[in-house]
Amino acid sequence: DFPYAPHYVHIADSRYGPLRMHYLDEGPPDAPVVLCLHGQGCWSYIFRHLVPRFTAAGLRVVAPDYIGFGRSDKLPREEDYAFEDHVDWLQEFCRALALRATTGFLFDWGGFFGLRIAAATPEVFARLVLMNTSLPKGDSPGREWFLNWRAEMLALPRFPQGEMVKAGVAQPLAPEIIAAYDAPYPDESYKSGPRRFPMILPVLPDDAAVPANIAAWETLAHWQRPVLTLFSASFAGTAMGPERLLAHLPGCRGQDHALLADAGFYIVEDQPAELARRTIEFVRR
Repeated sequence: DFPYAPHYVHIADSRYGPLRMHYLDEGPPDAPVVLCLHGQGCWSYIFRHLVPRFTAAGLRVVAPDYIGFGRSDKLPREEDYAFEDHVDWLQEFCRALALRATTGFLFDWGGFFGLRIAAATPEVFARLVLMNTSLPKGDSPGREWFLNWRAEMLALPRFPQGEMVKAGVAQPLAPEIIAAYDAPYPDESYKSGPRRFPMILPVLPDDAAVPANIAAWETLAHWQRPVLTLFSASFAGTAMGPERLLAHLPGCRGQDHALLADAGFYIVEDQPAELARRTIEFVRR
């Protein structure tokens, strides 16, 4: 289910020189862009069922793999990744592809990074679709759960990727789908990026990215462009729910927000048809 041609762009890095970032680019080149940003445990493969639905609606889909993930370059050490590095690499990616006025389709870490980009370079986005995400500022009420989960994941002899997605969906995944999530990582040495992600999430007040994230959050208090939240229903009223976003972002007002049933954390895997339908309607409105 992944017949999409790979594309690559080189991203400048002061330590390693140009880094090769992989991305999907499907649909008419002059069509409005949906910029799909993935989360923990996955790569652009997770958008495979969204791509044909968006392109059939006359949209262009651009979906990068972060550095360290999917078909993009992997750095040798876990310490080579920081939250700010990922933000910088993605901003460089948007500049390299001259992405403007896109629909940000932001899942999990896609929102962590995408909301930073929205605050710093708002011209990249005409509107935002936020799915099971937020902007972490070191004050999350759910951080104790996350710290325990992080310790459990990092203690495993084999860091899970496909297994992580399997554990976070409502609908069972076939073995070949789990294998596809694992495919870009032939052995543990390729997983420096995925293993580092849990360590750089700014869940504690003294995390290095917290000041910049707080500043971005303050900027987003004035974000007037449309924002649609599509969250798993089980997250409503929890630390992972959409309530803080709905209360803070002016662009959320008057939108057709939804809490989707039959969806685990990996809502993109569980509900691609409904996410596509609501996103296409949102773009058309």
